[in-house]
Amino acid sequence: MKKVIIIGAGGTLAGPVIEALQKLNDVALTLFLRNKRRLQPKYAQNVAIIEGDVMDYAVLKSAIEGHDMVYVNLAGNLEPMAKNIVKAMQETGVKRVIAVSSIGIYITPLRSVLTPYRKLADLFENSGLDYTILRPDWFTNANEIDYELTRKGEPERGQAISRKSIAAFVSTIIENPDLHINENLGISKPN
Repeated sequence: MKKVIIIGAGGTLAGPVIEALQKLNDVALTLFLRNKRRLQPKYAQNVAIIEGDVMDYAVLKSAIEGHDMVYVNLAGNLEPMAKNIVKAMQETGVKRVIAVSSIGIYITPLRSVLTPYRKLADLFENSGLDYTILRPDWFTNANEIDYELTRKGEPERGQAISRKSIAAFVSTIIENPDLHINENLGISKPN
């Protein structure tokens, strides 16, 4: 049984990821979010829920401890949040992380709105953890699974991607944790 914690479980991308992971037989899922009332009832089934703030280090570290994988799905001031997550993972010995960043973080000049996402990616890449960074295009609510990947350094291509497609890819990594270790991947719907 893989113990997986989703940090930022109240976000709009987290819902489809939760739904995809709930279908897996070998995953014990923990949801970490600031306000559990934001969680749709269908996502609260057969999961552990921890209400907490990523900036409360003691709560975060306690939440991460004992898990096999961490899925990071946050927005806002990402640098201090990512620093806390990296430190908590290092101190608890949890090595595997999937972190969502953004398309466009390697385009220069870097748009200021993307700076937090670039800092998050840089922190995980330099953490010594077994990371997979996802750089999705804009999200849609399309009921489809259709995506392509680009590696860091390759031109980003494709178009807006469904949340369901990202969730399917995250689910694939969680089922096969050795896939895409130490890779920074763009993910988008093929043109």
